[in-house]
Amino acid sequence: MYSLCVFAGTTEGRELLALLAGQPVEADAFVATAYGGALLPPRPGLAVFTGRLSEPEMAGRFRLKKYDLVVDATHPYAVEATENIANACRETGTAYLRLLRRCEDAPEDAVWVPDIPAAVSFLRHTEGSILLTTGSKELSKYAALPSFAQRAYARVLPMEASLAACREAGLGPDRVLAMQGPFSKELNAAMLRSVNAKYMVTKDAGGAGGFHEKAAAAREAGAVLVVVGRPPQREGLDFAAALDFLTGRFGLRFRPKVSLVGIGPGSGDGMTVEAAKALAAADCIIGAPRMLEAAARPGQDRVEAVAPEAIAACIRGKRACRRFAVALSGDAGFFSGAKRLLPLLPDCETEVLPGVSSLQTLCARLRVSYEDAVPVSLHGRARDIVPDVWQNRRVFALVGGGRGASDLCRTLAEAGLPEVLVSVGERLGYPEERITQGPARELAEKDFDALSAVLIENPQARPFTPGLPDHCFQRGEKADGRAIPMTKREIRACALSLLRPARGAVCWDVGAGTGSVSVELALQAREGKVYAIEKDAAALSLLEENRKKFHLSNLEAVPGTAPAACAALPPPTHAFLGGSSGQLREIVDLLLMKNPGVRLAAAAATLESAAELTALLKDPRFSEAEAVSLTAARSREAGPYHLMAGGNPVCLFLFQGRGDA
Repeated sequence: MYSLCVFAGTTEGRELLALLAGQPVEADAFVATAYGGALLPPRPGLAVFTGRLSEPEMAGRFRLKKYDLVVDATHPYAVEATENIANACRETGTAYLRLLRRCEDAPEDAVWVPDIPAAVSFLRHTEGSILLTTGSKELSKYAALPSFAQRAYARVLPMEASLAACREAGLGPDRVLAMQGPFSKELNAAMLRSVNAKYMVTKDAGGAGGFHEKAAAAREAGAVLVVVGRPPQREGLDFAAALDFLTGRFGLRFRPKVSLVGIGPGSGDGMTVEAAKALAAADCIIGAPRMLEAAARPGQDRVEAVAPEAIAACIRGKRACRRFAVALSGDAGFFSGAKRLLPLLPDCETEVLPGVSSLQTLCARLRVSYEDAVPVSLHGRARDIVPDVWQNRRVFALVGGGRGASDLCRTLAEAGLPEVLVSVGERLGYPEERITQGPARELAEKDFDALSAVLIENPQARPFTPGLPDHCFQRGEKADGRAIPMTKREIRACALSLLRPARGAVCWDVGAGTGSVSVELALQAREGKVYAIEKDAAALSLLEENRKKFHLSNLEAVPGTAPAACAALPPPTHAFLGGSSGQLREIVDLLLMKNPGVRLAAAAATLESAAELTALLKDPRFSEAEAVSLTAARSREAGPYHLMAGGNPVCLFLFQGRGDA
């Protein structure tokens, strides 16, 4: 067990102590005030001491405890404290590490001064209110400014010592803003406006000290930012390098923290406070160029990467960085790369921060709710959206490419949906945002920005349910005049209830005939794929007609006889056997070879087929096997009466593969 001493009056000091939790380390933390101590929650292995120590008191403490290392994480402007710590370490022979805070580049429109007297000298020649955000400790130095009590406002910590310093400097209560940060850009700007400040004085406190928020707020409020430069600093290490040092010296292990941040749509103005904090605290921000432009700050390390594999490789390769933020458009859980990225980061401490999605933004602009909207992404994905629009009153679609929105409207118009209301939101969240509404047939002729989102509203939507009426399908005959087989509605509905295909299922329909089962499987497995295997040319032609009628891009006809025609197909999760041409055993063997966990349903209208399938009920490769006999009768008119006409009995068989490799 190692023993460390940390002077922890800064954000970096608190973060270091948090990372030491769970490590083979006992740490003593020293803070100047009780308020600073309250910011360090108790944890095993951590002792917190409050109050300022003189150099002799530090040396006495170091001799008593014999620390393996003293970490000086005091403020960059706490020169006296740093010198006392360094001298006490040198006197006692204790290892010393100065934890440095990264300097920030002052904005071009800022005034840079070396110290507070220089700031006072500059402000002497100005007019207007001044907001001082440099703390209370050196507030009295500003009192030399003419009309100080009438021009200056001081933002200080809500502590009696800070308020006393304001009184001693001559500031009345109406000139004191006693608040604890962190302060967002919006809050800083509101304070500047509330006191009508023409100047804002700050220290170069770095990203952890809210420097960027102050600079952005001053620019927004029209105030001049006056930056008091840092005093000369002792040599030391920044946060990432310090962690590397501790890793090498004490064998500690630190997991990089990765925040997957949804930054909302557009320029980042709709970003949550939580997201802004994570981005500000990051050593490195990763994302597409558009995301970096909205999220990254001047001077921050940034990497352009979109593919999850490339992002993960970047995080592994940048050992000097300990905090990463991956900037994701919109919401991190809404068609973003977060789903694929998270499994690639097993050695990182990860968090997912939600953002405002383009779905939320567009519906808010339209003043409509979105709880019943079905989200679909056509951005870099192949999917036929027409069945979704036929079945749902509202469909939201992300589109990509220069003609994405207009091509979508053209597809809807050509599929018999010319009058559905389409709302296209272009460049949502940017100043040039535009929303266009109209029927699909009209918008098909317009040009839209590649960065568009679409809401489609179909009041006449009717959901498909398993067991479509037989008349919904095109019927036909083979070359010899016999009717092309079709699995009837009642059998089809029962077979689908046995199969239970998921949205992403990969299905085989062997002996597809007219394709009635294939169509219903494709409607259920909207995000999957259905392969309809059929040997008869006339049946294949009819199957294609039915595929087009239902606008199913996830249904593919496969000509040939099973199992030979299926050899190159991907492993199925589900399969339906409507006909086997005497190759039942061979087809089943192929199915189980492709996927030992396949779920299989088969229909037998003849005794011979039923006998073959019955023999499979005892096959040990299946964990579940059952047979169901179905007989359906339909009413028909007989003069003024209706009689029931019975159909041929059919046996349905269900088999569930064990899943053994």
